[in-house]
Amino acid sequence: MTDIASPDPEAESGQPSPAALRGLTPHAPLKRAVMLVNPLSGGVGPRAASEAEAILAEYEVEARVVTLEGGGFDQAIADAFAASADVIFVLAGDGTARSVASKARPDGPMIAPLPGGTMNMLPKALYGTSDWKAALRLALEEGQPQLVSGGEVEGEYFYCAAILGSPALWAPAREAMRTGKLRLAWAYARRALKRAFTGRLRFSLDGGGRRRAEALVLISPMISKAMETPTGLEAAAMDPSDAAQAFRLAANALFSDWRHDPAVSTRSARRIDVRARSRIPAVIDGEPVLLKPEATVRFIPQAFRALAPRPPAAEDSV
Repeated sequence: MTDIASPDPEAESGQPSPAALRGLTPHAPLKRAVMLVNPLSGGVGPRAASEAEAILAEYEVEARVVTLEGGGFDQAIADAFAASADVIFVLAGDGTARSVASKARPDGPMIAPLPGGTMNMLPKALYGTSDWKAALRLALEEGQPQLVSGGEVEGEYFYCAAILGSPALWAPAREAMRTGKLRLAWAYARRALKRAFTGRLRFSLDGGGRRRAEALVLISPMISKAMETPTGLEAAAMDPSDAAQAFRLAANALFSDWRHDPAVSTRSARRIDVRARSRIPAVIDGEPVLLKPEATVRFIPQAFRALAPRPPAAEDSV
């Protein structure tokens, strides 16, 4: 007599059976998760929410995917923190990822900023990939609580790097070049050249003497190649002596690692005071902002906890 197997309701529903679930990381408690998705962000797309739900269904975790729409961003983020989740995944632009991370604090839920923006500096530093699905699986399967340090200026938090001064205008050109958008890169480069000599910065590190520079780059310990412990921000002063050096710095910012340029000097600092004659153009973790003529940057030793493999490995240098 042949036994006839009863139908498997989970197989019919399309959900994986418990035996088929993929293994979660043993390094962090992941019972409940919230994932915030902005389908209008440049690296996301309209199908991302459903694709995220399908991936999360492969793991034994209670997960809720929330689509960020219209003017409800702030409320959706507040609801995510109120849900007492172990981790909040963020698939959105660089600014939204930074905003969520800045609200978490070290005693809050772990944050997993997935690459859904334009430059994706923080996600690349944490997961080493521009593929948000690969980053999501890495966090779920290999993630550990990682304390991330960073900096703050005028209420804007950064966890990779802040570029202050006219060379900050080269950052969008570099990103456009890397993604093959040559016409857009040229437009950004022309704008940067027009503003390259509109004013120099005056700055002091940890209350020391004032110095002058064309630009100041502040790099977090997470991605700094010069710092082994999170004792401050790596402060790199760009100080070209003439137009030829300034053009070389611009070329290095666009095509290579500017740290190797002889017109760049670096040291660690916890407080950086910056002044200029007019408002200071800046790029904060890939997001362009305009700072006041006088600004103070503070080092944040423990900004938030990320869910990421150890050690974090950046895909590209900043």
